[in-house]
Amino acid sequence: MSGLFDGKLRVATISVLKQLLLFAVVGLFSLNGLKGAETLELDANQNVFIVLAAINAAGYDEGVTLPDNSPLRAQLRDYIAKQNIPVLAELQRYYKKHLKKNSTQDLAEYISYALSISGPPDFKWRTRDVEVPPDALELAEFTPLLIDFYHQANLAELWKRAEPVYQKELVRYQPPLIAMTQRVQGYLRVPADGYLGRHFHVFVDLLATPEQVQTRNYGDDAFVVATAATNPPLFDIRHAYLHFEIDPIVIKYGVDLATKRSLIDFVQTAPLDKGFKDDFVLLANESLIKAVESRLDKNPNEIQQAARQGFILTPFFAEQLKDFEVQPQGLRFFLSDMIGAMDLNRESARISQIKFDSATLERAAKTITTEAPQAALSPSAKTIDQAEDLYAKRSLEPAKQLYLKALEQQGSAAEHAQAWYGLARISVLLNQPDTAVKLFQKTLDASPDDQTKAWSYVYMARLARAAGEPADAAKYYQEALAVSGASDRAREAAQNESKNITRNQEIQ
Repeated sequence: MSGLFDGKLRVATISVLKQLLLFAVVGLFSLNGLKGAETLELDANQNVFIVLAAINAAGYDEGVTLPDNSPLRAQLRDYIAKQNIPVLAELQRYYKKHLKKNSTQDLAEYISYALSISGPPDFKWRTRDVEVPPDALELAEFTPLLIDFYHQANLAELWKRAEPVYQKELVRYQPPLIAMTQRVQGYLRVPADGYLGRHFHVFVDLLATPEQVQTRNYGDDAFVVATAATNPPLFDIRHAYLHFEIDPIVIKYGVDLATKRSLIDFVQTAPLDKGFKDDFVLLANESLIKAVESRLDKNPNEIQQAARQGFILTPFFAEQLKDFEVQPQGLRFFLSDMIGAMDLNRESARISQIKFDSATLERAAKTITTEAPQAALSPSAKTIDQAEDLYAKRSLEPAKQLYLKALEQQGSAAEHAQAWYGLARISVLLNQPDTAVKLFQKTLDASPDDQTKAWSYVYMARLARAAGEPADAAKYYQEALAVSGASDRAREAAQNESKNITRNQEIQ
């Protein structure tokens, strides 16, 4: 078969390269060495190419006759079959000896290995041996064979010839992937560079069985390896990206979630992996992600389907997300309100009505149509998000400076109200009640969203109580309760604290 490896080096068209350069300039992804954003990367991976070229030569034949294979796979296999490669027989013996129960497990092991090595010419581990994933470490003896195969098959040259084919695939992936990631960021209200040092990589592979998606999380790096497909597997990539964004948020509130752990007893008969039946935070995390997916897809049927599969908190989180969508805070701050609103009695009654499926669903392949990207966060909103993070860590002075900066930046009235609200809360912590009252009044005057408005009244009521003014406090609590979009926690605080005022007046 003639093709890329017949001695004629083919190159990408100028129009394709122009598109690649354009996307790199946009700054959302780094493409083949063109540095873009710190956290997102869409690319082909040389290590994956080399390792999968080796196992294709060694006996990995799964799916080789399927019509949706990339022609590149057949061309490479044909080329290698015609070469005199001394190490090939030993490579084949090694591959056969290390076969797993099925081809999916075989592929998974070699992809883990490819993501764990530094690449040619030495193919050393990227990290210390103790940090190498166990399934990759099992292939340690594969390395000397891979080194010989790399040189004898001239894979450095083959990689150069294959790169233009990968580049065309990347151009096909870029528009929907950019739209998807921007929409997720906009929905969750997380900045693109919100987790310094963490990276999300999407690698396109053309040498494995088609329609496969492999995901890995190694330290601060999340990897998605997508094989040849008629349409980019956006549902699976989006699911991995939601984990990338949401996992650290849920972990942050692990202690709070642990107080609701009794609900895990309900899932012991559900068709779930054991990990979900043992780890309530893991179960809550996956339930939240499935709830977000249902809201993004505008498909309420996904909520009950997830619940029947054992992700019992999906209905609860889907309800909470409706409140989340109409207020300005990012998920990493609003999740605290969600957890606080989780009533064990109410959820137990709801979950007890769920009839679990008898087996895990095998999701049929489908194409996810991504909508146009939502508008990016305003400069003010981005600054407020950073300030809230500092406030949560009680780094008050840096948070104060960012809230002040947000007031000077472009943003909506509700966003500026959020900045005043942040400054007011800092004054409370600094024991500056007079200043705090003025700043909460600024918040109320600046057209805040309902949740910020309700909490501002609660804080003003507390300050009035501390100043010995119970009548004013009672008035502010009633104002808080009158806010239609008040969060459950704000409403509960206003009700309970208002009752305390009444009780104290009766005692007096």
